[in-house]
Amino acid sequence: MFVSENLSVNGEGHLTAGGIDTVELAKEYGTPLYVMDEDMIRKNLRRFHESMQKYYGGRGLVHYASKAFSCLEMCRIVASEGDGLDAVSIGELYTALKAGFPMEKVGFHGNNKTDEELAFAVENGVGHIIVDNISELHRLEKIAAEHNAVPHIMFRIKPGIDAHTHQFIMTGQIDSKFGFALETGEAFEAVKEAAASKNVKLVGLHCHIGSQIFDIEPFEEAARVMIRFIAKIRDELGYTVQGLNLGGGFGIKYLESHDPAPFENYMERVSQVVKSECAELGLEQPFIYIEPGRSIAAPAGITLYKVGARKEIPGVRTYISVDGGMCDNPRYILYQSEYEAVVANKAAEERSERVTIAGKCCESGDLIGENMPLQHAESGDIIAVLATGAYNYSMSSNYNRLQKPAVVMLKDGKARVAVKRETLDDIIRNDV
Repeated sequence: MFVSENLSVNGEGHLTAGGIDTVELAKEYGTPLYVMDEDMIRKNLRRFHESMQKYYGGRGLVHYASKAFSCLEMCRIVASEGDGLDAVSIGELYTALKAGFPMEKVGFHGNNKTDEELAFAVENGVGHIIVDNISELHRLEKIAAEHNAVPHIMFRIKPGIDAHTHQFIMTGQIDSKFGFALETGEAFEAVKEAAASKNVKLVGLHCHIGSQIFDIEPFEEAARVMIRFIAKIRDELGYTVQGLNLGGGFGIKYLESHDPAPFENYMERVSQVVKSECAELGLEQPFIYIEPGRSIAAPAGITLYKVGARKEIPGVRTYISVDGGMCDNPRYILYQSEYEAVVANKAAEERSERVTIAGKCCESGDLIGENMPLQHAESGDIIAVLATGAYNYSMSSNYNRLQKPAVVMLKDGKARVAVKRETLDDIIRNDV
């Protein structure tokens, strides 16, 4: 009935998340409101963790991609499950550090890391830094020497794979701002330089081909390309690459029509490629990392809004205006991302009309979605937009000087605040 398995309808006809009435959540905590189901987050983490154990014989580690949803409590949850973390900025590193996350299990990404960020990573013992370009390598070598440290690094490689997804979230092809290209020889020359360096230790390679990918074949091909590159490094440089990070990008169900393969299917099929290529090339299987983010957080989250105005334009469309919008979910205006929505206090009723859900920002393009099936909605109703746990809170802003919503975490049938709602004083906090 719903895109996420933790959603249901109770006896009052209200939408529930993790067994909790979402209408009551809206009353208690206000709207807009991000709602995250901790039990489901943990379940998703464990599915990947168990798959790594099963298909790679324990020689692997899940790194949660924290850009999907990062806060102190999320870092604590991931740490308690024994998994690692992927960070892409000094802010995400600092959040992990303050949450008490074991920094040796953190990978630090970014296509344009600043010297400040690189120094912070070195000073705080980040497990490995994923180097994106040759100038970054040179800057990191200098910083490492100044700190009398030898940080572990991986190189981000563009494997030349065309992932079937939105062009803005394709990252593995040659025309990408991320990583070293294989086709031009750039990646091999970088490996040669790093292998001879005294200031960094090259421990692995990394690739990531994109996001929200439903096909398994691109992941298989990326693994094949990367294993063969590791063999080339061994054969031509005599250097052993110990680790391989295959990234993330696993598609999830945003709409009823979406039919992503179970995560375990990705893991099994890609592991078969890794094993067969290693056997054929006489390689010891490298230690495997993966970086799921959206697939951990998105299905576990919903966003609750209160309906303000209903505006019917005969023969054109019906607008349902809510008390949030592009400030708390910019994905529609960025990618035309599609969502399912439900009138939470009428969840048992048929979704009998198609509407455009409009946000409150002073922008015509501020929409949650167009032509969306929905129960008849009136002023005061509560609308739940589903599968919003990833890239909503993370990408939220204060445009129009709106306050960012609170995040409520659900566990064992109880709710608690994980991130407080911003106040008006928060809006002007840094003004002088």
